[in-house]
Amino acid sequence: MKTIRLARVHLDPVGGLAGDMFAAALADAFPECVPGLMDELRRLQEGRGEGIRFVPHSDSSLTGLRFLVENDSRPAPPHDHGDGDHARLHVPHRRIREQLVAAGLQPKVLEHALGLFRTLAEAEARVHGVAPDDVEFHEAGAWDSIVDFVAAAYFIAALAPDRWTLGALPLGSGRVRTAHGVLPIPAPATALLLRGLDVIDDGVGGERVTPTGAAIARYLSGRATDGDSAARPAPKVVAAAGHGFGTRTLPGVPNMLRVLAFSHSSSLPGPLDEEIAVLQFEIDDQTAEDLAVALDRIRAAPGTLDACQIAVYGKKGRLATQVQVLARLDAADRIADLCLAETTTLGVRIARVWRRTALRAQVETSIPERVRVKVAERPSGELTAKAEMDDLAHIPGDRTQREDARRRAESQALETAKPYEPRDRHDD
Repeated sequence: MKTIRLARVHLDPVGGLAGDMFAAALADAFPECVPGLMDELRRLQEGRGEGIRFVPHSDSSLTGLRFLVENDSRPAPPHDHGDGDHARLHVPHRRIREQLVAAGLQPKVLEHALGLFRTLAEAEARVHGVAPDDVEFHEAGAWDSIVDFVAAAYFIAALAPDRWTLGALPLGSGRVRTAHGVLPIPAPATALLLRGLDVIDDGVGGERVTPTGAAIARYLSGRATDGDSAARPAPKVVAAAGHGFGTRTLPGVPNMLRVLAFSHSSSLPGPLDEEIAVLQFEIDDQTAEDLAVALDRIRAAPGTLDACQIAVYGKKGRLATQVQVLARLDAADRIADLCLAETTTLGVRIARVWRRTALRAQVETSIPERVRVKVAERPSGELTAKAEMDDLAHIPGDRTQREDARRRAESQALETAKPYEPRDRHDD
């Protein structure tokens, strides 16, 4: 199981994307997760778990893994990636959902597995003009595709990075045989799932992205967070890499999905002077309870750096509240609209200001409880540490125990922080 916090997992669909390629690439990158995955797949029962395995594979001088589900003796069609997307079964979406719920999967794995099937069901429903619950899966209803989705769900839950990112997906070309007859590539449901995602035409034909692969791409595209801001790129460490292969041999390109995983660097990021936006307005006709809810939503908005409120006297001597929000420049317009929507103010003042931030990094300590500590370097070179109160709040005992935990966590963080290497400050 993952032992480090991952900042990002990037999918590079060199040859394409399919459910089995996704599972194989992540198993190659994180072999320590495979035993837990196999335990989870055995929960699906049906007596088929023995045929599920990862095998070494090579293509174009590159090595990695393939993910095999060897319970079905039917031959794969010519365009198959190896994830069984073309097995001609008729399995209602509701039946698959009931099967997954009854399997006793871990809660997060179940959540993601249901979400993946729901993503595909909604696309199929639009293509065929039926309700998502009435969708009957043909290709994705096959046993091996159910296994692929559960395997994908397990890795999504186990790794839980701050962000998933995806390279441009190859479109492919030609025709593919399905339960609905011969269809163009990408198939209609796949094409719907690819809307809004980056694609390329590299001149290599065939089905390069399967329906299960497209559903995984669409599902993960909505799971990015604002943890990595482009305005302040933080240093990262390459934590793992893996290759997952499909069954086809493609001309001039390996039929491979590459995975790159990045963890947060424990070194302090360089000093940064940057321009940000300050949004200000006053409120004198909104209850304190409702304003508190509004500020919580503003703070949670992507691009918000901080938000605070100050008691001020307004016109006619009325006691009012001044709200100040710090935001990334590229998010200022969006956050200003949010302020107008969440509060009773009729106007928001927006200014551009220059700020300088201290060198800082977050260090995770174990004392033995997990406590995050923010380590900062002052201009004099002194390192300071501040433990996160949200973590200290879970320490058993009273204030004395919390204070002892704080001292131990901050001391451990200072001891493990890497020495700072001087860099230019670019003051002018």
